[in-house]
Amino acid sequence: MTRLRTWAHHPLPVAIAAIAVAGLAGVLLAAAAGATVTETAEALSEGMFGSSYAIGVSLNTAAVLALVAAGFTVAHRAGLVNVGGEGQLCVGGIAATAVGTTLGEGTPAPIAVTTVLLAAAGAGWAWAAIAAYLRVRRGTSEIITTLLLNFVGLALVLLMVHEPSLLRQPVTSSETLPQSAPLIESAHLPLLGIERSPGTIALWIAVVAVLIVGVLLRRTAIGVRLRSVGLNPDASARLGLPVGRLRFLSLSCAGAFSGLAGGILVATAPFVLVEGFSSGYGFSGLVVGLLARGSMLAVGAVSLLLGFLVSGGINLQLAAGVPASTVSIVESLMIILIAGAVLWTAAGRRSRSAAATTAKTHDVPDLAGAKQ
Repeated sequence: MTRLRTWAHHPLPVAIAAIAVAGLAGVLLAAAAGATVTETAEALSEGMFGSSYAIGVSLNTAAVLALVAAGFTVAHRAGLVNVGGEGQLCVGGIAATAVGTTLGEGTPAPIAVTTVLLAAAGAGWAWAAIAAYLRVRRGTSEIITTLLLNFVGLALVLLMVHEPSLLRQPVTSSETLPQSAPLIESAHLPLLGIERSPGTIALWIAVVAVLIVGVLLRRTAIGVRLRSVGLNPDASARLGLPVGRLRFLSLSCAGAFSGLAGGILVATAPFVLVEGFSSGYGFSGLVVGLLARGSMLAVGAVSLLLGFLVSGGINLQLAAGVPASTVSIVESLMIILIAGAVLWTAAGRRSRSAAATTAKTHDVPDLAGAKQ
């Protein structure tokens, strides 16, 4: 019985149960929209794994989500919550477009791609640095500032693609779309080489980034310092750690990762900056970071899960007539259920700790009685 209770509070089965419940809710919502379980399953599987094109799109999405989540994890390790991934992603896309449309056509691909992505990461860093400065110097909540900066970033994208003097492509007729000119060809992200697949090296960029963050946080002194600051900033300050500098760098670093994700989106087909190009990836990356709970292995796994789920949801809408919002509802349910799972497993740990303490108390011999 004790073993069963311990297993019931273990994070892995609890997380699997939470995902299963969210998936069941998605099936019920699809059924309410008129799709049978078979139709729903076929549409999802076709959208996720039915073709090399679907797999490539899913991998690109997973890469973007993993980058945003990796940045979120760095900031969270220092006790900060970066809610501004969407805005940082937007300014990263703007910077990547500004560089990628002004480079000369003869620029070698390695230089062009590197320059575009570095510009995107730098813009994301600078955007997050605004909130980081306010948090460190003024004590303003980074949750509020990063959230509000999201709306500014989204508005900047609108301004850039609608204003001819900024990034909008030359208007040749009334049918010219409000979007930027395409990036030069050498600034396009190279493909993975999978036949008939749009998958790009964004996947490998994300894998390297996740590995670096994992090693940095778990195997280096800076990771230990960030963890110390996150657990108790006052005690860390008394020990001589530069709390303000560490927090500033962690939140700015989160912005750099999100900005890089924005640059990857622009450097992937159709290679233009357009209204809504971010597609809510900043918020979805936040979901990945919350679900991963600091584990970079979990960041990779959850990013792949949501990446394929998003692609499957698009096909679910096209093939089975199920609203695309169903996927968003499932994501929201997963957040709520995982949060509940965290509380459940924490309660289990507390109960086991209390039981162990009680057992040790009973095992202590009565020395006074023995002497008598």
